[in-house]
Amino acid sequence: MTPQFHRHAVGAAVLFALSTLAHAQSAADGATLNTITVTGNPLGAAESIAPVEALSGSALLYRSQSTLGETLQGLPGVSSTYFGPNASRPTIRGQDGDRIRILSNGGASIDASALSYDHAVPTDALVTDRIEVLRGPGALLYGGSAVGGVVNVIDNRIPTEPINGFGGRADASYASGSKEGSGAVVLEGGNDRFALHVDAFRRHADDVSAPTWLECGKGGVNVLQKRICNSASESRGGAVGGTLFFGGAGWIGASVSDYRSNYGTVAEDDVTIGMRQQRQAIEGEWRPGGFFTSIHAKASHTDYRHTEYEGGSPGTTFTNNGNDLRIEARHRPIAGFEGLIGLQSERTRFAADGEEAFAPHSRTRSDALFLYEELPLSWGKLSFGARTERVKVSSQGYPDDPSISRFALGERSFNPHSASFGLLYNVAPQWQITSNLAYTERAPKDYELFANGPHVATAAWEVGDTDLQKERSLGADIGAQWKSGPHNARFNAYWSKFRNYIGLTATGNLRNDEGESFAGSSEEALAAALDEELLAEYVYRGVRARFTGIEASGSLRLLGNDGLRPLAGGKLDLEWRADAVRATNTDTGEPLPRIAPVRVGATLAWTSGPWSARVGFDHYAGQKRVPATDRATDSYTLWNASLGYRMKVQRASLLWYARVDNLGNELAYSATSILTTTVYPRAPLPGRSVKVGLRVDF
Repeated sequence: MTPQFHRHAVGAAVLFALSTLAHAQSAADGATLNTITVTGNPLGAAESIAPVEALSGSALLYRSQSTLGETLQGLPGVSSTYFGPNASRPTIRGQDGDRIRILSNGGASIDASALSYDHAVPTDALVTDRIEVLRGPGALLYGGSAVGGVVNVIDNRIPTEPINGFGGRADASYASGSKEGSGAVVLEGGNDRFALHVDAFRRHADDVSAPTWLECGKGGVNVLQKRICNSASESRGGAVGGTLFFGGAGWIGASVSDYRSNYGTVAEDDVTIGMRQQRQAIEGEWRPGGFFTSIHAKASHTDYRHTEYEGGSPGTTFTNNGNDLRIEARHRPIAGFEGLIGLQSERTRFAADGEEAFAPHSRTRSDALFLYEELPLSWGKLSFGARTERVKVSSQGYPDDPSISRFALGERSFNPHSASFGLLYNVAPQWQITSNLAYTERAPKDYELFANGPHVATAAWEVGDTDLQKERSLGADIGAQWKSGPHNARFNAYWSKFRNYIGLTATGNLRNDEGESFAGSSEEALAAALDEELLAEYVYRGVRARFTGIEASGSLRLLGNDGLRPLAGGKLDLEWRADAVRATNTDTGEPLPRIAPVRVGATLAWTSGPWSARVGFDHYAGQKRVPATDRATDSYTLWNASLGYRMKVQRASLLWYARVDNLGNELAYSATSILTTTVYPRAPLPGRSVKVGLRVDF
């Protein structure tokens, strides 16, 4: 750990480590408790009340893209903020930014991706084992920033179970659309006493192909090309981790990781971002054998920094350094109740320096206590929990240049509280019903309180409101699941009502580069911003809002075992999916911005021995229900196909695969991307691309 690590985080981590070592040899021998990581279900039960999706193995490999948002795009209820092929964050049920919590192995992933759409998430699917997506409020376990959902990226950099022997995997691939070459290697080994993990990856891509001719003024030379201007990228990284196991007493491990990326921001032809995240983590579990059956702790320190370069010259620099501590103590059953109590503490220091620093230097401190309980019953189970937080957000203004006085100084304190109730009812052996009710409070973020400056990614001059109150929401979810042999179906309907939904609202004024304000209509402001003359002024305000939606997905065996008729040596499944979300500012009756349209999709999946093949489509309806400041989008259909062949070579398993994205090379614009409004028509979705690759597991 670095010397800057917050003293209480270090103290707790050291105390936990010493306790584990002290009890390791004296604990009674017993079966090792298998840790099952299921986001939103801390007890590791096989059945989850909350709607959760998980991607791993070949399913993750076939969908993986260079960004987290595009990798998850198309899952039920999940879209992408898409700021070109290099920066996109998941959108869940119409909510994005700081209402979607990105986790790293269940702990905080500290970066600046929620601050701005052009800031990438520092993670890569090449070295990821599993991604879990919790749809709906996860604030009970992970804080107010999870009111819309949670994405947990799991990489096993700290092994949680013994590894017998040596193994790993290697990946290599090439994609034609961006001439992307990528490679990764993951190595793991150990025995019942220790385990080691090493991984490394690299990606390199040129400008991404487009389905139409687009203008590009990179380097001061204007050209027309069938590529998205300034979308090239390069990223690399790796990690080293290890764990010591103490039989039935528990384990303790640590890891260090480094992620670096250089990529173009498609909103401007000559602006690139150089990003780096360094993270150190410690994690462990102690099983004392008393009232608390296990105590699980994790702590991390993160140094994040990225610099925006204009034509090669350094411009604005963003830094976000922080510490995260999380402790969960699971107790023995009490009157049938199984559950845990937990503590979470986070400290972050954010700074932005340069001409486009729209938020001040700030410090955020949060501490929380939470409780989660489940009651197993003959017909299913009940769950309930509560969380209370203390959050302090302070602004230090612009200390490097006191002459810049546009940022307010001061500190705000908040005490958010959250509670939830869930039910799982086994109606019949093939049917299951779930329901969730959650009340959530979220403290405003530093930029929502103190921002005051030009933000190129949103083509706006953003102004915070130091008088903002907590964001409050009440949400309900009801789901039904059916499974019969290879056939299955899932349905979810949800409703969320916000009393103080914090979002950007156009004031109708314009601002110049010096921040001077000029009166004007919102339409005039938007037109001026697009012409790069003035910036439209937007203010963070709390409004009443409502989200409603439905999600459905399933699989039907058409041919093969339990299908309509036998298919010698093979199986054919029809996978289908659909979702819709409607979001409204109930103060004005207007729709909220950047909401995904109605989507339907289907895929035929065939397997026969070592062969597998898939062909499918996703249809996006036109999104005409947009606020006055947004651009409506037309409907489009994206086709994709893949082919795989798996073979055994001695102890290794080889998977050869090919994938075609946007098979019809259709021109399309994303309704959930701000680029569709700010730089239309220069940033469409990528054109046709063929990816070929090899994965070796050994």
